Amino acid sequence: MSPSAPAERRLPVPDAGRRLRAAGGDGLSRRPPIATAALNPATGGGDDIRHSLPAWDDLRTRLRFSLRDGRIWLDDQRMLLIHLSSLASLRREMINLLGIDRARGLLMRMGHESGTRDAAIARKVRPGASYFDILAVGPQLHALEGIVAVDPGRIEVDVERGHFYGEFIWRDSSEADCHLQSFGQSADPVCWMQLGYAMGYTSAFMGRPIIYREVQCRAMGHAVCRIVGKPAEEWPDPEREMRHLQPVAADDGAAVAAAPAAPPARMPEPEAPSQVDRLVGTSSGFTQTCALIRKVASTNATVLFLGETGVGKERFARALHQLSGRAGSAFVAVNCAAIPDTLIEAELFGVEKGAYTGALQSRPGRFERADGGTLFLDEIGTLNPMAQSKLLRVLQEREVERVGDVRSRRVDVRVIAATNVNLQQAVRAGDFREDLFFRLNVFPVRIPPLRERRDDIPMLMEYFLRRFATQHGRRVAGFAERAVSALFDYDFPGNVRELENMVERAVILAGEDDILDVGHLFPDDGGATPALLGIDRQGRCNPGTDDGGDRQDAPAGIAHLIDRALDDCTPLEEIETMLIRAAVERSGGNLSLAARSLGMTRPQLAYRFSKLDED
Repeated sequence: MSPSAPAERRLPVPDAGRRLRAAGGDGLSRRPPIATAALNPATGGGDDIRHSLPAWDDLRTRLRFSLRDGRIWLDDQRMLLIHLSSLASLRREMINLLGIDRARGLLMRMGHESGTRDAAIARKVRPGASYFDILAVGPQLHALEGIVAVDPGRIEVDVERGHFYGEFIWRDSSEADCHLQSFGQSADPVCWMQLGYAMGYTSAFMGRPIIYREVQCRAMGHAVCRIVGKPAEEWPDPEREMRHLQPVAADDGAAVAAAPAAPPARMPEPEAPSQVDRLVGTSSGFTQTCALIRKVASTNATVLFLGETGVGKERFARALHQLSGRAGSAFVAVNCAAIPDTLIEAELFGVEKGAYTGALQSRPGRFERADGGTLFLDEIGTLNPMAQSKLLRVLQEREVERVGDVRSRRVDVRVIAATNVNLQQAVRAGDFREDLFFRLNVFPVRIPPLRERRDDIPMLMEYFLRRFATQHGRRVAGFAERAVSALFDYDFPGNVRELENMVERAVILAGEDDILDVGHLFPDDGGATPALLGIDRQGRCNPGTDDGGDRQDAPAGIAHLIDRALDDCTPLEEIETMLIRAAVERSGGNLSLAARSLGMTRPQLAYRFSKLDED
């Protein structure tokens, strides 16, 4: 960018060393704000630019040691202090046991989850700050956690437009030290867990997958490590990293134990994402579920999916079918709750001509249609007692008898069932047959609700945005920062299906090239929580340390403002004036609405506002 290019807008930052600029002229007026720092190409860094990062106090006070019960806390996350030599030993054994490719993927996923969790802390600790200050929480937490010292090089970030480009210098990488201790100098970059962290943190911050690559590494002989990050679609081959973020299950314990001691070139590659029916996620809950379905896929065992409404039970069932030996045959899905009790038997087992009034021809049931393939019985807990009895017989005998027929037909069907109710409680209540429950509960798989797998939210947001923008022919720029924050704080009672519907509705409501904001996602304003304040469900801030005084009882956002006001020696009268004017401006001149937002009566506000005009 030319230094003489006119600045179109500036984002607030505390010092000129990391100004955020947007270029103008020649059709570039909509380019994102850019933060830069000069780097010496010979050493990877020139002047020490760590001082350009924001102050550390807001992060330092969130690290607490509880000696009485042996716990270390970073905000609301429990942490551990471990010897670096122990981590080096673990890393060495992982590489020798699993092979370098699988070890890289495992460490990268570990880092990704850690980065996603730290992104949640960042949204609470610096509400209302500039993009740079919020993004800087990740590098600062990485240093606070003892992983690596991070110097920001060149950063281009526009959350609303979905644009990101970042170059960072890693000094004294702990992961490079681990590798050097165990294996000596490497021919390839080795900071896999740190890369996963950067990807998880920035992806959560941006609301879309961001991929980093290590272009210099101290383990390769360079003076420092250097990484470059940008959106996945801007890399020529993003599958390289994306496949490492997909969960991989070992075939069995013996296969792992028999792995060669040296990092082999012939290690089995991870499963391609397409083989799990475009399932999206990297969280530990998602990983565990994928590992279970890969484990059971090659068998003919009956599988019972358990989970709340909207978690994606049918998606996982289809993925299981695709991974099985029956993938070339039919997958037949039945929603048992959508079929009337009087028709459920005919639908499942078929009907013979003349079996009842209206049965004008013979018709095979769902079991016969799924012969050789897979039958998915959703909402299995809603079956009536008669249907339960017949289903039990089919599972036992592998034969079906059509309604009105006296002849049994052999079927070769794998049954996958799903329910959102507790079948054990239904058995105790007498609503579900105990023997049928035991037949179905051969291999139960619990799918966690979305509120337990928040790490998956950024990838799901991006996936649904692309899908519905294409489906409805809309060009949407991305998600606004506060929209991403609101989605992270929302509990999603309807789980993934609710998120899917929210994004589709937002895409429809948005105009051409619009940015999806909270109003698009929550048009009735009934579900979003004030994420930018970082408060919990009780409306109080997260616990602070003892150096905050009375500020412990203030929401995180208010505490931040108090700190800034006291540091700048801002007069109390000036703060009151700014609050009153901002409330009146935000309400469009409606004094009643402005008074309610300030917690006072209209006459009180009118009096104070008139005094401002006099002054």
